[in-house]
Amino acid sequence: MLAKTFSAQVIGLRADIVEVEVDVAKGLHSFVIVGLPDKAVEEAKDRITAAIKNSGFKSPQKSNKKIIISLAPADLKKEGPVFDLALALSYLRATGEIDFAEVEKKIFVGELALDGSLRPIKGALMIAQKAKAGGFQEVYLPAANAREASLVKGISVFPCHNLAQIAFHLSPESFDLEGGKVKLELGSPTSKLLAPQPETKIAWEETIYDLDFADVRGQQTAKRGLEIAAAGGHNVAMFGPPGTGKTMLAKALVSILPPLDFEESLEATGIHSAAGTLNEELVTRPPFRSPHHTSSYVSLVGGGTNPRPGEITLAHRGILFLDEFPEFERRVIEALRQPLEERTITVSRAKATMNFPASFMLVAAMNPCPCGNRGLKTKECICTLPTLARYQRRISGPIIDRIDLWLEVPQVEHEKLSQPSGGEESSNKVRARVLDARARQKTRFASLNNGELRRVIKTNSEMTSKQLAQFAPLTPTCTSLLNESAKRLDLSARAYHRVIKLARTIADLEGADNIAENHLLEALQYRPKNSF
Repeated sequence: MLAKTFSAQVIGLRADIVEVEVDVAKGLHSFVIVGLPDKAVEEAKDRITAAIKNSGFKSPQKSNKKIIISLAPADLKKEGPVFDLALALSYLRATGEIDFAEVEKKIFVGELALDGSLRPIKGALMIAQKAKAGGFQEVYLPAANAREASLVKGISVFPCHNLAQIAFHLSPESFDLEGGKVKLELGSPTSKLLAPQPETKIAWEETIYDLDFADVRGQQTAKRGLEIAAAGGHNVAMFGPPGTGKTMLAKALVSILPPLDFEESLEATGIHSAAGTLNEELVTRPPFRSPHHTSSYVSLVGGGTNPRPGEITLAHRGILFLDEFPEFERRVIEALRQPLEERTITVSRAKATMNFPASFMLVAAMNPCPCGNRGLKTKECICTLPTLARYQRRISGPIIDRIDLWLEVPQVEHEKLSQPSGGEESSNKVRARVLDARARQKTRFASLNNGELRRVIKTNSEMTSKQLAQFAPLTPTCTSLLNESAKRLDLSARAYHRVIKLARTIADLEGADNIAENHLLEALQYRPKNSF
């Protein structure tokens, strides 16, 4: 007989529907999987054979039959164990051991253990989204992935524990429970029909962060700069001697960012699920990614033979923190150019081209020189001029241009370190001001986002030069001030526009409708000097 079911896979951040066809014919025993399967799919023959046998069905190896499994479309590379469940059910349908209708409306995904139980998979959320878009009505997947997939509205998600349970749900008339044809126990969850998973509701609870702004002593200028960066989604770089709190400030920045809304949470959860980095059921807080400075180009940007997302994409809707920024490989740093500007990254390889989202806040931290003592009164810098020049050249002009705020984090007086934290402002107070500024931006861009804008604008940093004239107009006095300052600081056109965006954010934090001179002056002071 010939039987068919549907499954799906995720490659990169793209889900594809795969049609699973099984043909069972008389002849010497053979078991073949065709359709560009990788090693994990090839090994599915042994997994599903054991799972079928240990679930109480007749083992495929006990009869002389020629079994051919085709995964269509045939020119699409098939990867991973996600097809195991569909393969096993298609085989059982082809042999007549079970039967169920409406195959075209059901999707089956899951890895089978040898005892027939189901193991979690990657990319369940994206598979559910693709299934809904493809007109499917039901998705059957491992119970561990059910809450994630149930974020998608308008499709029934069935959490499954083992192969026998799914087979009984699909074809209960094929079972003789009293005769013990299949290993089912009456009264147990295994012998009951499956129930759809309730729609997942995201609960935004008050989060307790490891680091609070109040934990960092002093550094008021840096804290003010990070507040502005959080309010407008701006990129920021901190420089100063070792041990002055740059890393602490970067980690505390997460505590003043607004929580993700539903669409952002859905987006971030799908990315981390597909990449296999989903440590929690749902991503409701902005991600914080901090790769080591020895990280490779591919691990940061993404790629590989079959392109996969890198740290840039995993930081989408959150923070990418690059500590010891100049110590990264030069081509790794230069690879940030496109995503910082376009908020997306295209990875092209011989076998595939993938577009990955990359809307993140870059937070960089660095020492003023290789030895770290440059500018200190108590210690002497031992770096030679050529060494210092090479160190500073590691960060090119285009990258410097794309960073909105350059914050100096100087050495803190020892007396301040021993003072209680009562004098420092907590993250809750700062976050309240950030939320107010974000609310003003949401209102400002509502007319754009409700229209046919291709990319939704959420923060001031995302405005184009055309939109600046509409949403951040300058008075003649402010224009004159900015032009004079731009000539004196030799600002590029990009830096010129970024100063306006930054001034718009500063005005939002003050609740001002228009950009004033003091807003521009503060924005200008965050531009880098001759050297960091």
